[in-house]
Amino acid sequence: MLATMVTLRRYVPADCDATVEIFLRAIREVASKDYTPAQIEAWAQVADRQAWAERRSNRPTWVAEAADLPIGFADLGSDGHLDMMFVYPGHQGIGAATALLRTIEEEARALGLSRIFTEASLTARPFFERRGFVVLTRQSVEKRGQALANFRMGKLLP
Repeated sequence: MLATMVTLRRYVPADCDATVEIFLRAIREVASKDYTPAQIEAWAQVADRQAWAERRSNRPTWVAEAADLPIGFADLGSDGHLDMMFVYPGHQGIGAATALLRTIEEEARALGLSRIFTEASLTARPFFERRGFVVLTRQSVEKRGQALANFRMGKLLP
């Protein structure tokens, strides 16, 4: 297998459709092993693409690319909240999420933050634990009438 080079760049408004597609496919094809079909249907929706684009544009957001195609993205809130980090199903396991997280941590330190936190899905929890995050609490969040389990996780930054 040939190594795939992953590069990161800042999000631009033209990335809206690609990031929505990454989000939806990652949930439908990867998280579906940990959640019911009804939960996936409730979660895998983007009702307002304009609001999505504005949210990505109004905070530090990075896009991971392989062969000049977007394959993942992550963003960081001013309070250290890693709100979203998703990688396209066919490109998982090549280091895109690790590169995105490393960049999120660098940005958080540059902003003077001492910690970052996220709400990790059942699917994502092991990834975050392997990278130094600890579970702060198990949560149940409601999406369109469905309860989805996730984990509030945090990491202190050196």
